[in-house]
Amino acid sequence: MKIGLRTIKTAVAAPIALLIASGLNLASPTSAAIITILTVTNTKRSTAKTALNRLFSLTLATVLAGFCFLLFGFHPISFGLYLLLFIPLSIYFDLADGISVSSVLVTHYLAAGAMPLQLIVNEYLLLVIGVACALAANLYMPNTEKKIQEDQLVVEVSMKQILGQMSAYLNQPDKEELLRQECLTLREFVRAAQVQAQEFEENRFFPGNNYYFEYFAMRRLQLNVLSDMLEILNRLTATPEDVGELRELLEFTAQTLSEENDGSAILNKIAETNQRYQQKKLPESRQAFEERAMLFQLFRLFQDFIEIKAGFSRKK
Repeated sequence: MKIGLRTIKTAVAAPIALLIASGLNLASPTSAAIITILTVTNTKRSTAKTALNRLFSLTLATVLAGFCFLLFGFHPISFGLYLLLFIPLSIYFDLADGISVSSVLVTHYLAAGAMPLQLIVNEYLLLVIGVACALAANLYMPNTEKKIQEDQLVVEVSMKQILGQMSAYLNQPDKEELLRQECLTLREFVRAAQVQAQEFEENRFFPGNNYYFEYFAMRRLQLNVLSDMLEILNRLTATPEDVGELRELLEFTAQTLSEENDGSAILNKIAETNQRYQQKKLPESRQAFEERAMLFQLFRLFQDFIEIKAGFSRKK
């Protein structure tokens, strides 16, 4: 059984919240611990957002509870009316994650049969203690930037290998299935790396430029294009002369692909190759024409593949 960092933080922060609430002689001090448990999330920013939403949610809940309880009395029917108003309004104001916490605190008014200022302050203090302990627990987050950078290297090495294999396996449809599996595996790896990159960004209270997240998003788009290229390569049986220039482009890309490469040199080579293909004599047979059409489609996809990286480099 594996115990995660979030579990450890929650196990430490919740009792501290309970001790603080008890030390201040607040009513229902266990609610502070429960609020801490429900507020600790995986990232600093999401915890801060949740904490702020809880405060707004309790304010809305207190106003509605005051309206329902003071107008119709402190009994279950009034609580039902409160929920009938509170839940849709919470969803409308994007405060849905505070419904359960605020409603538990509102039941304290119902149990007391009154809403004196002292009890209202008590509920706010329970909430503040709970979310403050959750925020304090999340002040420490392990720095995952080094792991993200290592994942970048893994992605680039893997993509170079796939491009090199695509070059080597041209006109060998039986080898393309293996490449498709490698491409799918790499896409899953990139997706997981992108999630980690997003968590890294959300563990900074002040937003950065989302570079790592956008980098992996760019590589995912490129892998989607590679998958489309492999579908065509699986049907391609052109002559060695026709695929020679495509092989050179793939080999050149496999050798030069990197985070820093903006793709401009490869785009120039693609443009030159396209121009040479347009100057070639038109195919005479239907099969040769279809092969030429597939090659043209491959070049277009390969151009899209490089332009995705070029567009990313321009945005940096």
